[in-house]
Amino acid sequence: MPQQVPAFSVISGGQVQRALAGQEKPVTELIEAAYKVHGAGDTVNPPSYFLRFPDRPTSRIIALPASIGGGVGVDGIKWISSFPENVAAGLPRASAVLILNDQATGYPFACLESSIISATRTAASAVLAADWFTRQRGRPPRIGFIGTGLIARYIHTYFAGTGWSFDEVGVHDLSAEHASGFRDYLERSGESGRISVHDNAEALIRASDIVVFATVAATPHVTDPAWFAHNPLVLNVSLRDVSPEIVLASTNVVDDVEHCLKANTSPHLAEQLVGNRDFLHGTLDDVMAGRVELPADRPLVFSPFGLGVLDLAVGAHVYEQLRSAGELTVVDDFFHELRRYG
Repeated sequence: MPQQVPAFSVISGGQVQRALAGQEKPVTELIEAAYKVHGAGDTVNPPSYFLRFPDRPTSRIIALPASIGGGVGVDGIKWISSFPENVAAGLPRASAVLILNDQATGYPFACLESSIISATRTAASAVLAADWFTRQRGRPPRIGFIGTGLIARYIHTYFAGTGWSFDEVGVHDLSAEHASGFRDYLERSGESGRISVHDNAEALIRASDIVVFATVAATPHVTDPAWFAHNPLVLNVSLRDVSPEIVLASTNVVDDVEHCLKANTSPHLAEQLVGNRDFLHGTLDDVMAGRVELPADRPLVFSPFGLGVLDLAVGAHVYEQLRSAGELTVVDDFFHELRRYG
């Protein structure tokens, strides 16, 4: 049968948000399934490519190409910018688009606004890990957020939406205004735990059983392993906050070894310091499959680099929801030159 060029659709951020609203539990299950497909080898997830700028050293744009099989069956790429100076101007740090490609023809069939998809898969990944890592320890009663932007908000939303509750919620940000804003969000969200704003990272860490790092830090600013003497679970989402000494004093789980140990992440700095990867305990898929057990006598650090296959899984889910509802915005004649000889 001759191949047909797929229709090309553009999916706005508003459509993405509406499609994912209230979907915390099924999306977390979707992310769990995607990790299992990746662990089984039915994905292609090459290294991310970082576009950097000599005149704007704090900024970057990252390309995450990927392909996922399993029940998803889609190729694509996320193109996501990180411009930290946006925050001072009142704009979100990150903006992104996701392209989905048809596996039969290679033609792209959708372009989705993807900052929401990226935040969603990041939050679902962190909460999924917390669920698996605490099944033997019991649900921790205290959580603390270092960094209070969009990612922190989505992580909290995903904790709440998957049935977690906390007695205490700690907040710390270098900006008092941002910390206050996040506290306001927590109160509006119906958070029942006691909310405390901490003046410094040490106080928050020592008062938390789960520590969420969601900052824009480029180099480690938390360096004292003694702050983690109570053996918390550390969701190292922003990847560069803790020193290699803290990594080496902890049990370490990553989402993907090769992806996480590059670009001067905290685990990558630890590898450079000791010259080996013996400090890695395994991957999240190893934990889910029962191949590794997690000791309770050390801090437990989860460092998720963030895999393009997760973006594809969430993006394909959004696309299918909108297609089924007849809500796709199709760009007619997007692919125009389709005859080989005119």
